[in-house]
Amino acid sequence: MEVFKLDITNKRDREQIAKYDFDVFVANAAINEGGPLGEVPMDRFRALFEVNVFATLETVQIAARKLVEKRSGKIVFMSSMAGISATPYVGPYTATKHAIEGIAQTMKTELEEFDVKVATINPGAYKTGFNDRSAEEKWKWYDEEKHFTRKEPMLKQEEALKNQFDPEDMIEKMIEIIPADHHKFRTVYPEETEKQLKKTEKDRWEMEI
Repeated sequence: MEVFKLDITNKRDREQIAKYDFDVFVANAAINEGGPLGEVPMDRFRALFEVNVFATLETVQIAARKLVEKRSGKIVFMSSMAGISATPYVGPYTATKHAIEGIAQTMKTELEEFDVKVATINPGAYKTGFNDRSAEEKWKWYDEEKHFTRKEPMLKQEEALKNQFDPEDMIEKMIEIIPADHHKFRTVYPEETEKQLKKTEKDRWEMEI
């Protein structure tokens, strides 16, 4: 194993990727911040897209060129349950992961003729600290006296963080899926999250305003 610094928003760091020979590329880097979409500061919204979408795609393009030359390999996007669901006050992150879903599904078809596979892994809510930090960030700019979004529903939404899954299970699933030659395009884990998201997608067809 070789470890090196890689800030995917830094062009010089990204260029290091091309120096390595690999068979599987996992696009895992991401940041997460919450907040109401009607009031989230646009610099924070743009920052999430810069890392989670634009810089992520730039790294994937480097990997795609290498794998297309080899006519083999796999690109795995670390998406999220947020790429399928839409949870109040998690909108900034959700928007980036919806974008990743569209990118991954499109690239899957585009790279098939070069024998390069594309897949996503969509974890549920795991207790790694990632989701907790996201919930904390909005309180740095939110002001109850200035913003129309009420504090109470945001606090209520945060209560869900008390019931996050053990990340060890997700790690084991990733170890299984990432090197595998054959599996579903989308891996949602754990199973209860997969069932929840399938219901979410079905319910969307019945939504009314």
